[in-house]
Amino acid sequence: MEPAPGLRASVRIVVSDDDTAITAGSGDVPVLATPRLLALAEAAAVAAVAPALAPELTSVGTGMSLEHRRASPVGAEVVVEAELTEVDGRRLVFSFIARQSPPRPGQPGAGQPGGDEDGEPDHVVGAGTVERVVVDRAKFLARVPRL
Repeated sequence: MEPAPGLRASVRIVVSDDDTAITAGSGDVPVLATPRLLALAEAAAVAAVAPALAPELTSVGTGMSLEHRRASPVGAEVVVEAELTEVDGRRLVFSFIARQSPPRPGQPGAGQPGGDEDGEPDHVVGAGTVERVVVDRAKFLARVPRL
């Protein structure tokens, strides 16, 4: 099987203190860090294409575009879905969207009206693209300088 557009996967987390901007060093507020959101998008892209790669192959990240639209506090459930949208030889391009599950009844924020100033549903945390390149794992590692 070869990678083809339409492959999809998702990853799900409950934001913990380890996922925050404070811990990542990317800010001083206890919300999902932008670098952590990007890592989740990459994890979803890796999961989407993994079944289509021969065992000796893997993919490595080469480019990313991310718009982080909404803060997700500790305790929020976030799902990041990635879809392979373009295959150009070894180059793979994925689109992704991250959504926060709406609060359950009785939780803070439950029952509040949705939507932001751009008309986006409030559960959209972020979106963007991830670009990866398929490589032979052993050959790739052989070229990595040793320290």
